[in-house]
Amino acid sequence: MKAFRGPKVWLWRWRRNPLRRRADLLEGWVVVAVWLLTALTGVLAGLGSAGSVERGLARERADWQPAAAQLLARAPGRSADTGDDGNGDADGGRVWARVRWTVPDGSAHTGRTRVEPGSAAGTTVTVWTDSWGHLVSRPTTPAEATFRATLVGGLVGLSAAAVPLVAGEVLRGRMERRRLDRWQSEWARLGPQWRRMPW
Repeated sequence: MKAFRGPKVWLWRWRRNPLRRRADLLEGWVVVAVWLLTALTGVLAGLGSAGSVERGLARERADWQPAAAQLLARAPGRSADTGDDGNGDADGGRVWARVRWTVPDGSAHTGRTRVEPGSAAGTTVTVWTDSWGHLVSRPTTPAEATFRATLVGGLVGLSAAAVPLVAGEVLRGRMERRRLDRWQSEWARLGPQWRRMPW
């Protein structure tokens, strides 16, 4: 197949050639524009989303504060020194229990959080709260935030870059079909003349 096509000539669409059609030049510029748009869209979308995630996680680290909470009742399960009775996680980890904590304005809140199995009522545990005093998960560390922002930025960048790439391929496909339709109409006009030529 390679011998049939002949040697590959770089930038042939921009070189002067009597066989080069206007559609060839246009397709060359479409390819360049699509690749530039793909790269630009991917980089900008990736950097923007990574920065947004990083800022959001940094805001959480600044706003979310630890608070001391007390267990309202004995936690289900057995403590680690007596063994697990099956009410905890499969790996013998923490269980859910109700706790009460007080926010800086003095109001008391209650909620459920994970604690050690078998903890006695009144045991003090550390919970994380937002600026309204609601329970939240532990905020991410700076290293975890960087990893998460990089991962999200990469996925968003790749997804965004796929849009102009697919659109460019669709456009090139339409240009190719149009070119083939033109060739077919030209052949329908010139083909009968070739059959009459004496060889």
